[in-house]
Amino acid sequence: MNQEFWDQRFRESHYAYGTEPNDFLRAKAASLSPGDALCLAEGGGRNAVHLAKQGHRVTAQDLSPVGLEMAQQLAETQGVTLHCRCGDLRDFSPEPESVDLIVAIWMHLEPELRALVHRRAVAALKPGGHLILEAYNPAQLNRGTGGPPNPALLITAAQLEAELQGLTWLELQETERWIEEGPFHQGQSAVVQAFGRKQGA
Repeated sequence: MNQEFWDQRFRESHYAYGTEPNDFLRAKAASLSPGDALCLAEGGGRNAVHLAKQGHRVTAQDLSPVGLEMAQQLAETQGVTLHCRCGDLRDFSPEPESVDLIVAIWMHLEPELRALVHRRAVAALKPGGHLILEAYNPAQLNRGTGGPPNPALLITAAQLEAELQGLTWLELQETERWIEEGPFHQGQSAVVQAFGRKQGA
């Protein structure tokens, strides 16, 4: 799924995944002090805007300029500021130990790229920083309630644990839950949820 796909999705479906933050993000971020936050594959900006409203200084990264334009519009309506960075995650390497929080909600990537992005994410966290991630796991395939149709893009808890070494897991589980996020995420879903803290602080 390339830039053209995502540009078209955001053009055709206004806030395709809604304007409210992801439930898992909302719950886990509530315990964190404001800091520098980075939201990967952020799309329409709902999670980034939520964090900004909690006092975080937020950078939203995405492949789609259309999605990020919508993120800026949402931020303006909510009275907060986002820094948006448009580009491919292959070319995005944040500074080591530069952020307090990294968020990846429904960031479904080819396995090789995903492993690279995960390594860079751990490196970018400050010691004691946190990562919040939710993705669809392989049991979601063919359910029709959300997520990519390619099984290679789905991920297990064991794969996350292997690719995100250097984190202490506060929560890492595969579970089923009901999701209502815009027209494309609706219904009972099989997900993996991860909340980790970088070691060293």
